[in-house]
Amino acid sequence: MKYTVITGASSGIGYEAALAFAARGKNLIVAARRTEELEQLKSKVAEIDPALDVVIRTVDLSVSANVHTFYDSLGEYEIETWINNAGFGNFASVGEQHLPKIEQMIHLNIEALTILSSLYVRDYAAKEGTQILNISSGGGYTIVAEAVTYCATKFYVSAFTEGLDQELKGKNLPMRAKVLAPAATETEFAKRSFDVDQFEYEGRVAKFHTAQQMAGFLLDLYDNDQTVGIVNGLTYDYELRGPIYPYADQSQTQTEKES
Repeated sequence: MKYTVITGASSGIGYEAALAFAARGKNLIVAARRTEELEQLKSKVAEIDPALDVVIRTVDLSVSANVHTFYDSLGEYEIETWINNAGFGNFASVGEQHLPKIEQMIHLNIEALTILSSLYVRDYAAKEGTQILNISSGGGYTIVAEAVTYCATKFYVSAFTEGLDQELKGKNLPMRAKVLAPAATETEFAKRSFDVDQFEYEGRVAKFHTAQQMAGFLLDLYDNDQTVGIVNGLTYDYELRGPIYPYADQSQTQTEKES
């Protein structure tokens, strides 16, 4: 029995992705901080297909010590897809940002994603049909004013994932690594970013997608051979693309040294 792991699955894109993959007949391992929301998700999956197995892991991946423990707890399961969706944003100028929140954001957006991706690659890179899908942002390709640090974490996610996919291809390994880069999406993201209790996208955000739409885009990326699924920040069209960042492999680097 094979499983799809989704972190940050208690709401937003992660929640809708779980439902979308369940509709494909995928057994799920869903992780987040909020147990009640994960239990509700499990019930929704049962409505889609009661035969599917849904494993719940309540974990705060922004705490470094929890990351290895979480991965180690999944040793009995065969994992065919790993989706690193957990993450959050922040809107404030660099000199005014709340550093405890920034430290937590860096732990989650960068550290946890890197460790979980690395462990999964170590164990599964040689297995056919395996994929890592990392959720970045349009802010992982364009720096947004008053969100410089958040964008920098997502630049890391995009570069790391693109580079990982290039590396896997260069070693002729079957695993794929892909990056989804949403623009504004109707989720809890804005509430967490602005530290507010409520945020209504309708009327305040000119263009945005729903979390359900983004989950559909994620499935398109999953099905496609391209590396990047990105929402055009001007038109809000969804585009499937090859790697965006330049990449120098070892043979190129060696040639440059010899020339």
